[in-house]
Amino acid sequence: MEPTPRAELERAVEVLNDNKDRWAAFDVPARIRLLRRMMLDTWEVAEEQVKAACLAKGLSFSAPVSAEEWLGGPMAVLRNLRLLAESLDQIRLHGRPQLKPGAVRRRPDGQLAVQVFPGDLKDKLLYANFRAEVWMQPDLREEGLVETMAAAYQVPEQRRRGKVALVLGAGNVASIGPMDVLYKLFVENQVCVLKMNPVNEYLGPFVERGFRALVEIGVLRVVYGGAEEGDFLVHHDGVDEIHITGSDRVHDIIVWGAPGEEQQRRKQRGEPRITKRITSELGCVTPLLIVPGEWTARELVFQAENVATMVANNASFNCNAGKVLITWQGWPQRQAFLAKVEEILRSLPGRRAYYPGSDRKYDSFLACHGDARQLGPRSADTIPWTLIFGVDAGNTADIVFKQEAWCGILAESPVPGADVQAYLRNAVAFCNDEVWGTLSASLIADPRTQRQLGGDFEQAVADLRYGSVAVNHWAALSYGLVLTTWGAFPGHSLDNIVSGSGVVHNTLMFDRPQKSVIWGPFTMAPKPPWFSTHRNAHNAARHIAQFELTPSYLRIPAIALAALRG
Repeated sequence: MEPTPRAELERAVEVLNDNKDRWAAFDVPARIRLLRRMMLDTWEVAEEQVKAACLAKGLSFSAPVSAEEWLGGPMAVLRNLRLLAESLDQIRLHGRPQLKPGAVRRRPDGQLAVQVFPGDLKDKLLYANFRAEVWMQPDLREEGLVETMAAAYQVPEQRRRGKVALVLGAGNVASIGPMDVLYKLFVENQVCVLKMNPVNEYLGPFVERGFRALVEIGVLRVVYGGAEEGDFLVHHDGVDEIHITGSDRVHDIIVWGAPGEEQQRRKQRGEPRITKRITSELGCVTPLLIVPGEWTARELVFQAENVATMVANNASFNCNAGKVLITWQGWPQRQAFLAKVEEILRSLPGRRAYYPGSDRKYDSFLACHGDARQLGPRSADTIPWTLIFGVDAGNTADIVFKQEAWCGILAESPVPGADVQAYLRNAVAFCNDEVWGTLSASLIADPRTQRQLGGDFEQAVADLRYGSVAVNHWAALSYGLVLTTWGAFPGHSLDNIVSGSGVVHNTLMFDRPQKSVIWGPFTMAPKPPWFSTHRNAHNAARHIAQFELTPSYLRIPAIALAALRG
């Protein structure tokens, strides 16, 4: 795509400013109609979009691997649109989104946890034995919880004032930019200019067609270009707020200037280049904590496939890709599990390294770890799945703990402990204190071990300082469920931003979330359609996307049949 000319960027910001107050006062029924229309328009372009993404990433549209583009593209967007429409319908009727009876519980320390999933019987049928909670910030009391929901809709329409938000889109996953836009528009009441990332700018026309209802009324503009166009918009007087999905490095360039002397000087003096509010999601060295137990052969295979999926999905160009396995030194099955992970990753074909700079990142890890095992050939456009096992946890400055490996690398580090309880405490502390980032983490433990640990297990979940924690599954589920929040653990400062600030998705519109927690079964049959080893994932994923468009019980048998063929 050609960069959007400066005059068109000016015009885009002008149009949005002309319509920002009108959007802020836009009535709820009209917003619901927009969302319903956008669902139809998004489905209309879905297959074409998935084909374009497969072509760009070197995937076969007719192969199981294309499921990644169905699930990470149209499915997620359709689900976001549907859930926002449902929440707005509740706002229309009751003033705020409604919680299910019994959804709120108090943890032993008094913290509020709100169950947001499953929402109904269809959820229970499709995602059996999964549940998700949003945990609130510890100082929030139950009597004040409802007051923190849908705050933007509590201001009388005649007194609402709009804002213009710049959304700097991500280059890796198709749904990120559109869903960031939906959060700004429908949760925070801000009109948007979405600047596509040059890596996946080919998706821009699909966003414009799927969201044309917003374009037509002047509350969304999609623009193109690189750093120059982004910098122009960041500093434009007509842009009030910024949201970025990317890296902490890019965030700091925006806020503090060029790396080096200027950036250091500004940070020391507390003089950012911009004073606009900026929210962000900036990645993570995602840890996978393995709680030792006596696993059956079937359990070992399932969880090895689970871990391999966290690495292989999207060629590992995900901010939530599994990067560091944390294991117990004393676990008798440690070597058997690692061998099974290696076996499964070795069986997965290499993927095009479509993200610029990933080859240099890969080389920087190999330079630090000559013992890394490459599980396939390397070529001009392919980075093999690569394992770095047995990294010394005492060497906390190791690159595998401090830098996000933006390619198909998985490290493993055994952590000591006199027993399982001691190991779990040590592993949680190690992740919190030594592993870079706070976006997401997974904690894998069989149900027998969870029962033996009792309250110590939930305490470990509570102690993990991550914006999303998934038990027994990939924390990307927190992204895909959409009812949950997606963003870093709160508390990062502008001059030490780490994984970012603020949340998105969050369709129940909580103002004071701390983290989201997803609980799932230790094994599943049939195999989850997001697994990289699922042999019919592309057909199952298409059915799931269509279900999000029209969530009927009649669609569930087709999904189940496709899943069973995996």
